[in-house]
Amino acid sequence: MLATAFHFFGAAVSWLEVLAFVLALAMVICSAYEKPLTWPLAIASSALYVWLFYVSKLYGETMVNVFFVLSGLYGWFQWLFGHRDRSPEPLRVARLPSRGLALTVTAWTIGWLAFGAFLSRFTDSDLPWADAFVTAGSFVGTVLLAKKYIENWPVWIVVNAASVALFIYKSLWLTTLLYAILFAFSFWGWRIWRRALVA
Repeated sequence: MLATAFHFFGAAVSWLEVLAFVLALAMVICSAYEKPLTWPLAIASSALYVWLFYVSKLYGETMVNVFFVLSGLYGWFQWLFGHRDRSPEPLRVARLPSRGLALTVTAWTIGWLAFGAFLSRFTDSDLPWADAFVTAGSFVGTVLLAKKYIENWPVWIVVNAASVALFIYKSLWLTTLLYAILFAFSFWGWRIWRRALVA
């Protein structure tokens, strides 16, 4: 899987990165349309990215993709069987209450500081704070997505923009392209979920 599939902007792109790229794109398209297939695709693509990011020494991204694999099971269950506030209705797109927004910002900030300190001290990461920012935001975005809160989309816009810069630095060009596409898709998904919220 680590063998070179082709070269892109002068860098070797592995078959591992190609497969992870394709599955991640399919996952985002499914999530915009609230398809439960989102989650098995997330599990598969994230498992591949665990491997890719580990060999690239992006340990924060490795950790977040381990989390994506595990949280994929939770998200899948929520989208199939979940309810909000003990309602018998299936889980639907909703807005976070103001307290939830404050908790989201707080969790992201604390996660960033904690992961950044951990990566700085205990790993050979060359971008510990940038990696930690993306990692913490990804944790927050995944929880919001699993609970179908519309605010997951602006979180992913910020995370994906930061990820593009991170992967450019690491010369992971296909993954850079993926996250640039995900950045654009985040606006598209947000628009679709806003319509679902009004309907």
